[in-house]
Amino acid sequence: MRIIHFFVICALIFAAAYVYRIKMESTVRTERVLRLRHDVREERNKIARLRADWAKLQAPSRLQGLVERHLPLRPIDATQYDSLKNLPPRPPSLISPDEPDPIAAMIDMVEKDETTGSIPSREGRR
Repeated sequence: MRIIHFFVICALIFAAAYVYRIKMESTVRTERVLRLRHDVREERNKIARLRADWAKLQAPSRLQGLVERHLPLRPIDATQYDSLKNLPPRPPSLISPDEPDPIAAMIDMVEKDETTGSIPSREGRR
């Protein structure tokens, strides 16, 4: 009889531990669901705020005011265009094609001297 009582008490302790574990898991999951619902609500509020800001920025009256303030332009008339034959002649070239490039000559002189100021010359390194 004592052995049966011992097994019944062990079964009751096991059942109580199992029920407690299930309760704790359900509590953790409930807290997680509540946290996720809170996060979803916050994200929806952010989206609503951004949509309101976007609607405010896209308001036609606001855009019209910005256009009038920053773009004092007039519509283009069809008479403003001209044909290519009426373009002015090309300006004269400052360097004729037969002359050597002066910038290339400067670069060649710097390479020959090897004195740029940032790297010591080869004689100074030895």
